[in-house]
Order: sequence, then structure tokens, then C-alpha cells
Amino acid sequence: MPRVKRGSALHPRPAPGSSWQGQGLHPVGATGLWMPGWTWAPAGALFGTPRSAPQCWEVRKHNSSEWCRFVRSNPDCRLEGGFLDYLEGVFCVFPPRLLPLAVTLYALWLLYLFIILSVTAEKFFCPNLSAISTNLKLSHNVFSLTFPLHGVTFLAFGNGAPDVFSAVVAFSNPRTAGLAIGAIFGAGVFVTTVVAGGIALVKPFTAASRPFLRDVIFYMVAVFLTFVVLYFGRITLGEALGYLGLYVFYVFTVVLCTWIHRRQRGEGLPPPGHWEPEMPTDAEEQESSGTNSGDYGEEYRPLLPSRETSLRILRAALSPLDYLKWRRKPWYWRLFKVLKVPVELVLLLTVPVVDPDKDDLNWKRPLNCLHVLTSPLLCILTLKSGAYGLYQIQGVFPVWGLVTLVGSILAIIIFITTSNEEPPKYHCVFAFLGFLASAMWINAAATELVNILRTLGVVFQLSNTVLGLTLLAWGNSIGDTFSDLTMARQGYPRMAFSACFGGIIFNILVGVGLGCLLQMTSSQLVVKLEPDSLLVWILAGALGLSLVFSFVSVTAQCFQLGKAYGVCLILYYLAFLCVALLTEFRVIRLSAS
Repeated sequence: MPRVKRGSALHPRPAPGSSWQGQGLHPVGATGLWMPGWTWAPAGALFGTPRSAPQCWEVRKHNSSEWCRFVRSNPDCRLEGGFLDYLEGVFCVFPPRLLPLAVTLYALWLLYLFIILSVTAEKFFCPNLSAISTNLKLSHNVFSLTFPLHGVTFLAFGNGAPDVFSAVVAFSNPRTAGLAIGAIFGAGVFVTTVVAGGIALVKPFTAASRPFLRDVIFYMVAVFLTFVVLYFGRITLGEALGYLGLYVFYVFTVVLCTWIHRRQRGEGLPPPGHWEPEMPTDAEEQESSGTNSGDYGEEYRPLLPSRETSLRILRAALSPLDYLKWRRKPWYWRLFKVLKVPVELVLLLTVPVVDPDKDDLNWKRPLNCLHVLTSPLLCILTLKSGAYGLYQIQGVFPVWGLVTLVGSILAIIIFITTSNEEPPKYHCVFAFLGFLASAMWINAAATELVNILRTLGVVFQLSNTVLGLTLLAWGNSIGDTFSDLTMARQGYPRMAFSACFGGIIFNILVGVGLGCLLQMTSSQLVVKLEPDSLLVWILAGALGLSLVFSFVSVTAQCFQLGKAYGVCLILYYLAFLCVALLTEFRVIRLSAS
């Protein structure tokens, strides 16, 4: 196919406000909207169609011998970002008779990507956020005030990082925006029904009235705002900033209400950890990512301190297994740990972790010196799938080579000027470096996740919306589900219930606001969010209805929540899921008017 030069005299870019159809041109893209960087070609130049190229999901309508040619020549089948071309892999690398094998391998890789997201967020992203908040002196006046609400500021950013990064990646491409909408709304319905109902089933309790009403009202406002945006089919710069502004106002309201409440009661601020349960968010029971088999607790430490060599410190720091814990854990924990070991090992090599709760702040001199080299390399080789890292300066020296040279010099200087026993004064800088490196890991995994889901949607001819509200929403919510139910079983149902409504406010406001804001450019300050089917409206309506149901029923029960409330919520989600799937397969559809 001949390449068409953009902006040439033969095929000029249409003037603003002009109709490209009238010029005999059509955009090489997924939709009929011009976006910066698209190529304009004569109408009918692609696949013999006078208007636009066929959509990628139509590949299954063709003969299996034409699948590969269709995918390679159709612009709608191009995956944005990512390191692997999953569409070309499933339709070109695997023969048609092995399509079930390819789908099975993709499904396993999809599950492993969820593990990568979970491990990165829990053991590297959140600890570094905690260290940053401590260094910024926010641990007492923000972190402690908002922890019972599970995620208003830094904690919400840590727990919601996979959701937000997935939404940002999905919003970056108009063809996958349905994934973000489906995931954000789908996770909202799942958490406010299944998780909240499960908490009530596990341990009936009395909900905190004012925090519950505040969170539900803010969440209903966020859902209504998104409903309006979907109705008009676009989101402007002001509306995207409005999402972020609403979250800032929510944080301010939480802090102000908590301060007023405690001042009325005449109580001072509780000391950090006074109310915090001894509750591991993972089966590893607060095992720090920077500690391992070399740190067994006070009873295993030698009476006389001895200086360890740098080689032994490095070997112990890179061991993701605690052998004492391994022996007393059940077989299924060991199996899951084996799956996580490769991920943890790579993360330990590339992401530093600062732990303010330890005397040495988790300072591992040889490993931290290595991080000075590996973390910047990770950042440039994962940004835009390594496009920036492979760029050559003046066409001679690659960027990754320059980063390697500078990082090696800094690592040698730090190693010479520090000791194994005491962290340097600038050790807090490693928390920011670890935050950036773990964010790049999450972004890279989220990009692959979105591309795989889009590929599965093409294979099974499913919309992005249904994939978002099922697979993506379930995968991103599974960690919160286990942690909230564990909190409830350990006697903290009010905290877990607040998490169901407080944490997901961050996901919808920051996910939509930041995702659309990053998609906007200087020449395109409007993001199109046209619903692709009736399913989007059912999804938005189901979320709004579940919030109204909880708002009315919880208030009517005087905030006494029992098993009947939990059963009703779970039945509601099952009914919603049935209606959503029936709509996706066109059993339920609007009659033509």
C-alpha cells in the first residue's frame, strides 16, 4: 500500500471546520474523527471502501486464510504502545486450527499481568508513597486522618494505581476508551454490591453514618457527571479539570469533617497506628519487598552485631523468599509464591524501596547503588515502549547508553562515599526514584493488559465495554476484595465498608479526569466519548441505582447492616451481570423507531 505524505499538496490536511468527506478524503483511523498524527488518503484507497476501513473485529467474518493479511493491512488493528503485537500474534503466528491454544496462552498471560500489577502496587508503589508522605510531613495530618476511609490521598493512589493506570492507558486511544468506561463503572458496581454485600454477610455491623453519607453523595455526583459527559458524547478541558477538582474538594471535605468531628469531641489526633489493625493486605503478612530471608525478627538476630560483606547483603536483598515462612505455609500459598518470585526478583533489581518503619530505612548499599543504574534504564526503556530509550543523539550515541554511563558513574560515587551500616542523608531520594520506577512498571503492565483485552475482544467479537466491566474490573478489584473481607473478618467491618465507597471515588474522578487530560493535545482539547452500545447506559444506570439503593436502605435501617442487606446487593449484581451479557449478545436491544 503506498504511503501518503501528510500535509502534502496532493493530500492536504483539511482546514478546521471543513468536511473531509467533501474533499474525497477519509482518515486512516478507528473512528470518523480527525486526530493529530493521522494519515489522510483518498477515499476508497483502503479495502475498496469509499468511506472508512472496516473495523478490526470483522476479521472473523473472513476466511481463515485471509486473517493475517486483514490484520496487517487494516489500520484499526494496530495496537497503540506495548511491546508485543497480540493481534498479529494470534492471527499470523498461530495457524487458525491453533486459535484455542493462542487464546489460552493469552488468558494465562493476562492473569500473570494482574499478578504483576498487584505485586508492584502493594510491595513497591505503596511503600514508597508512604515514605514520600513521611518525608513531606504528611503522615500525621493527612495520612492518619484519612486511613480509616481507605484511600483519600496517598493510600488511595497506591491501592487504585492499577485501576487508574489501566484507565489512563485505555483513554489514550479512542478505540479502547470503552475499556476504561467499562472498567471504572464495572468496578464501581462490583465493589459497591459484591464487596459491600460480602462484608455485611461476613460480619453484620453498624456503619459510620456521616462518612458513609458523605462518600455516597460524592460518588453519586461523580457518576452523574460521567453520565452527563456520556450523554453529550465529549469531555472538554474544563470538564476534565473538573473531575480532578472535585476529588481535591472531596479530600478537603474529608480532612475538614474529621477535624471538626474530633474537635467537637474534644479529642486530639490519635497517635499513628493507634487504631490501625494488624492486618496484612497479602498472605505474606507484611513482608517488606526490601526484606527477605535475612530478616527473621528480633529472636533470630545474633547477640553480637557483625559486619556483613557487600556481596552477602546483595544476595540477601535479592532473595524474595523467606525460608522460615516457606516451611510453615500451605501448598497453595507456596504455588502462588512460586508464580510471584520472578516478578519480585525483577522488581527488586529495578525498584528501590524506602521503609520509614525500619531503623536503617531499608538501606541496602550494594542494591541501592545498582538501583541508580537500573531504575533510570527501566524508565526510558518502558516509556513509549522504549522509543525514547532507543533514540540516538546526533544519530550516533543512543539515549540508553548515555543513561547507563551517567548511572554507572553515580553508582560508583555513592558506593564509595557511603557505608553498609548507615543510610546517607539523601536516602529519601530513593523513595522518589522507587515511586517513578514502580509507576513505569504499572504503566507498562497496564498497556499490555489493555492490548490483550482488545485482542480477546476481536477474537470473541465482544465490545470493549463488556470486557472492561468483566475481566478488567474483576482483575483490578480482586485485591481490594480480599483485603476488605479480611478486614471485616478481623473485626474492622466499618473500615472495610468505608473502603468500598471511599476508595473507588479516586478511581472514577482521577481515572477519567487524568486519562482524558493526558489524551488532550494543544490542537485537540475535546475528547470524544461516544457510547458504542446500549450497554454503556445500562452500566451507568446500574451503578447509579446501586448507590441510590444503598443510600436509601442503609439510612432506612438506621445504619444497622445485616445479612439481608448483603444478600440483596449480591443478587442485584448477578441480575445486572445477566442483563449486561444479554445486552452484549443482542438478546436485549432497543427496537428500531
